[in-house]
Amino acid sequence: MVEVSTRETYGKTLVELGKENKDIIVLDADLSPSTMTHFFAREFPDRFFDCGLEEQNMICIAAGLAASGKTVFASTFAVFASCRCFDQLRMCLSQPRLNVKVVATHGGISVGEDGTSHHAIEDLALYCSLPGFTVVVPADAIETAGAVKVAAATYGPFYIRLSRPKTPLVYPESYHFTLGKAVTMRQGGDATIIALGIMVARALEASDILARQGIDCRVIN
Repeated sequence: MVEVSTRETYGKTLVELGKENKDIIVLDADLSPSTMTHFFAREFPDRFFDCGLEEQNMICIAAGLAASGKTVFASTFAVFASCRCFDQLRMCLSQPRLNVKVVATHGGISVGEDGTSHHAIEDLALYCSLPGFTVVVPADAIETAGAVKVAAATYGPFYIRLSRPKTPLVYPESYHFTLGKAVTMRQGGDATIIALGIMVARALEASDILARQGIDCRVIN
């Protein structure tokens, strides 16, 4: 399978959106080269703001910009975008339903080499508990581009969780992302694996292994 980084696709998609919509503002918390928002910063320096290692303040700044009519993308690592600023997410974004898209990279334990301090294992539970938030975990770079574009076009707070390493493409270029809809990746009548994010590719690999053992396994993203 071809492997592409979801975070790099995010950064490049932001540039596309920035060319189409001058009300898009991007914030980062001193991790722009890692979250790939630096693509947007180079192209639109007047619409990019590095908030430093102040994730809580970044969320509050994003709220203020959104309240002024802007569409805001705020990025950092998933572990910092959740646990560190949960109160601000709840009070400043969730309750007033502001148009801020929190897009976090380095999700889950995909960055094992960074140690447990950087493993985001609580983020999905926290964001799913916030009323009004739409939570999306793209399966690959193609779905990432679609999800980011849909988020930009949909009013309200979003959380999009991405990964650091390059991961396999599981969709064709023609794939059209639909918000809130599961996708059957492979049919099968003996068992079903339901996965999300970069685990969809793993589920497809597992389905291949099971097929060689005579087990017909369905895979759902």
